[in-house]
Amino acid sequence: MSVLVTGGAGYIGSITTEALREHGEQPVVIDNLVYGHRETVATDVPFYEGDIGDKDLVGKILSEHNIDACMHFSAYAYVGESVEDPKKYFANNVVQTIRLIDVLLEHNVKHFVFSSTCATYGEPQYVPIDEAHPQQPTNPYGWSKLMVEQILRSYDAAYGLRSVALRYFNASGATASHGEGHDPETHLIPLILYNALDKIPSISIFGTDYPTPDGTAIRDYIHVSDLADAHILALNYLRDGGTSDAFNLGNGNGYSVQEVVDAAQKVTGCDITSVHSPRREGDPSRLIANAEKARNVLGWQPKISDIEAIIETAWNWHTRMTV
Repeated sequence: MSVLVTGGAGYIGSITTEALREHGEQPVVIDNLVYGHRETVATDVPFYEGDIGDKDLVGKILSEHNIDACMHFSAYAYVGESVEDPKKYFANNVVQTIRLIDVLLEHNVKHFVFSSTCATYGEPQYVPIDEAHPQQPTNPYGWSKLMVEQILRSYDAAYGLRSVALRYFNASGATASHGEGHDPETHLIPLILYNALDKIPSISIFGTDYPTPDGTAIRDYIHVSDLADAHILALNYLRDGGTSDAFNLGNGNGYSVQEVVDAAQKVTGCDITSVHSPRREGDPSRLIANAEKARNVLGWQPKISDIEAIIETAWNWHTRMTV
């Protein structure tokens, strides 16, 4: 059987595609390459360039390959942009996903692993955040992901589509062959490393007046290879008859922006130039995961949890890319 990977040429999607192959799976990738990179997908992996909402294309893929499951990574994921242009996010992240799922059901594909986000929780009422925490997003990006989660629950009840929603905290790090290189880049760790490599003059620290020990926002960073492992465990869980569910993916350790900068300085041996900027609208002050449910139900165990170790994998990849 094959696994359809949407957004499989993106950061997390390409690394999960690689992991699927290592586990003996046969991934099939669809990506419109708006943010993905064709070269991140091995040439012997079936690849289709196009939109997930193109029902004819998705139907063609499903007809040509013996697909029993879908891993859905394809989405716009810039929080600030979602506040400025919510229409773009609801049209792409929600409407296109509905079209994708409808075609999957037409072809009797009823295992669905969804790339969701901790942004569905909004400003936390308590930390660490478990799956029972109220979901009240503070930005349209988070709302678009929560809408898909609700759609999946409804489609399970009505049509038998079984799904796992994986609520990521901050994906980070790199493997030997794949790393994080968005355009535009907004994520903290690659921006810090760009500064260390003299690709940008400074980084912005958005908000220094949060109710945290050093005034900067706190996040839970999770290595991208650990994310990939969780997707494969979720797929196996569904294939083994598991019921639809949602799981947090994080390490349970929170690091402030300033702590990440300090750790990067240790790893790289470079001074990081930072400037203080106002808070970004929609950014919660503190996001830390309680991922015990994923550990207990899926058997998931992060392998790279220390922030310096995570940054080191990213630094190794970025320095190789500059040679």
